[in-house]
Amino acid sequence: MSDDSDEFRSGSEMEEDSEAEYMEEDEDEDYGFEGAEELAPVPKVPYKVLPKEELDKERKRALNEVMSVLDVAEDVAMRVLRKYKWDVSRVQEEWFSKYEQVRESLGLVEEEPTPSGREEERCLICFDTYPLGEMRSAACKHYFCKECWRGYISNALSSGPACLDLRCPSTECTGKACVPSSLILELASPEDQAKYAAYMIRSYVEDNSAMSWCTGKNCENAIQCLIDRAPGEALDVICTCSATFCFNCKEEAHRPVSCDTVTKWLTKNSAESENMNWILANTKPCPKCSRPIEKNQGCMHMTCSQCRFEFCWLCQGDWKEHGERTGGFYACNRFETAKKRGDYDEESRRRENAKASLERYMHYFERFDAHSKAREKARCDARKASKDSLEKLADITKTPTSQLKFINEAWNQIVECRRQLKWTYAYGYYAFENADKDPENARHKTFFEFLQGDAERSLERLHEAAEKELDAQKARTQQDGSFDIESFQNFRKNLIGLTDVTAGFFDKLVRQLEKGFDNMEADYAGQMDDGAGPSTSGDLGDKAGTSSGAGKGRRAKKARAEDEWEQLLQEQGFWTCVKCTRNNEDVTVKTCITCGAPRPGPSGFPGGNFRR
Repeated sequence: MSDDSDEFRSGSEMEEDSEAEYMEEDEDEDYGFEGAEELAPVPKVPYKVLPKEELDKERKRALNEVMSVLDVAEDVAMRVLRKYKWDVSRVQEEWFSKYEQVRESLGLVEEEPTPSGREEERCLICFDTYPLGEMRSAACKHYFCKECWRGYISNALSSGPACLDLRCPSTECTGKACVPSSLILELASPEDQAKYAAYMIRSYVEDNSAMSWCTGKNCENAIQCLIDRAPGEALDVICTCSATFCFNCKEEAHRPVSCDTVTKWLTKNSAESENMNWILANTKPCPKCSRPIEKNQGCMHMTCSQCRFEFCWLCQGDWKEHGERTGGFYACNRFETAKKRGDYDEESRRRENAKASLERYMHYFERFDAHSKAREKARCDARKASKDSLEKLADITKTPTSQLKFINEAWNQIVECRRQLKWTYAYGYYAFENADKDPENARHKTFFEFLQGDAERSLERLHEAAEKELDAQKARTQQDGSFDIESFQNFRKNLIGLTDVTAGFFDKLVRQLEKGFDNMEADYAGQMDDGAGPSTSGDLGDKAGTSSGAGKGRRAKKARAEDEWEQLLQEQGFWTCVKCTRNNEDVTVKTCITCGAPRPGPSGFPGGNFRR
């Protein structure tokens, strides 16, 4: 076998070796999170995706449980489950504590005896007489012919899911007896039978507080919530069809923003109120006819297109009273004088406030929209990478596509982070409305922007690595026809590390925003001093104001500490980033290769992070 064939084997042998090699690397490499596995508790899975074929099994499981505990027929179990939103525990509680009331509300009347001595009955709808054996009734024994029943059932099924609570059509039925499912299925057409079965499945999802349909296009999966949630609490879910949405409000997944905030934000983005704000901020009414006028040139001399009234844009006075003495065509000292005196009219104040409000809204909306568009592009790029790039890279590197899943994982993380990041702007818009008036709110805003900026920078590094470095790997390999395995391994290691670090940044951001600002300040105490690591308030040296001799002594002491620090790093062979905890093996590099944070100095660095 040639050397080339030794290096690039194919088939199962190559795949087994590759898998063993990568598994060994994954075991050895912790990507800067050593010990995380032992410390992190295993989270409870919050939801489960149920394909359409599994829904009926789950529905029947709930039915069987209620039938067994209540000792009732399937039809009765279904009706009582629907009444109590498929909550089995509540069904048992209500059934045994309010037995008569529950039965009455569901139309579960006692079975009346069959009329004796009569072989025929009159249909109460068409009033024709039929043999008793050809007629049907509910438990109340109000008889109707089969044809009238078919029409009644078909009409009910055409009206929607309310047919699941079908009652006796007789006006004389005081108990409003329910029509059993067996009767409906016996007399309904095959098409109506299929409708009825579909409505029962829909009821299990739509009447069930623990279930929801996936909002993805043409997706028939359902999501089952497996945790207890407070009323109105958001829960982001990802379906197997890749659709993401909030289990509670059915809008796009939006952590860390509450469902109420999402509703307000989306309403604001599409509301006419913003159009009115723009008109108020950028136009003025004609002083004579009140028609809104937009100023599109520099001159202050305005002429209303409707009434032809000429006026000054600034003070809105008659232009006849203006001239060189009032400042000319491009100024108005009448307005400036009034402004200095504080003689703003109410309309001017409203206009200034509207302009400030509009500018603030546009600041957040433009960034929200930019990340929304970036997310859509990332989704397209992710699909392209999954279809084209992985196959090409697998062919070039002679690596099984199963071992290239880290590229898909990176792109999926980018898409998810773009979504989370865009919603932080909606969060910021409502959370810091009083930042210009309330110092505490302003401090919280600064802290929020610090965390948001950290997460954003981490995401940009990951996005660049997944996009540009992946293309560089393919281009580098294709130019000379050879494959640099060391370069590819470094790319793989770096991309996996960036994916993990970015996921950590965003998970921390979302969780801390949900916990509140007091908790965030405690968790991140001191990290805002340099935007990267812990506060250096404990650095060598004292506060300013000491003597020059003491200052020289401190400087000498600090220099010695820095020399000792460099020597320690050289002996150790790496330095640990205080932000993402990655071990950087090149001690001369001044910034972390994963998150970009600056290398820490000799102070403010916990000794426990060193390993000799």
